[in-house]
Amino acid sequence: MHLKVYLSGEIHTEWRSAITTRCSEKPITFLSPVTTHESSDDCGVNILGSESSKFWHDHKSAKVNAIRTRKGIEDADIVVVCFGEKYKQWNAAFDAGYAVANGKSLIVLHQPEHQHALKEIDAAALAVAETPEQIVQILTYVLDGSLPS
Repeated sequence: MHLKVYLSGEIHTEWRSAITTRCSEKPITFLSPVTTHESSDDCGVNILGSESSKFWHDHKSAKVNAIRTRKGIEDADIVVVCFGEKYKQWNAAFDAGYAVANGKSLIVLHQPEHQHALKEIDAAALAVAETPEQIVQILTYVLDGSLPS
């Protein structure tokens, strides 16, 4: 079995590399949004031309980023969405909903203090993890049925 896993969510910590490094020997292809903040924020105007209004600047970039995000989620077998501590990730909540609407297996990653705020998203997820290591363990189990020792 080979898995495609889309890693969505916050970009301010190293949670993605914690998962991908531990899974480097596994038959998993990882997909993700652009995680360079400046590139993500400015891709629309850098490609399609400048805007005088910040609203339209952000609007262009959101749409260009959505092309990558939609393709990644649609191609994925599993979508992992991480909600971090630093900012509220509204885009991550949207990605979780988009994944569920497209019939994707959703795994959510967040700290216990966010359980109440994310209760609807957690209810739609097939698993709610608190650490990247738990994500690795879930992916390992899905691949070969083995449990952590």
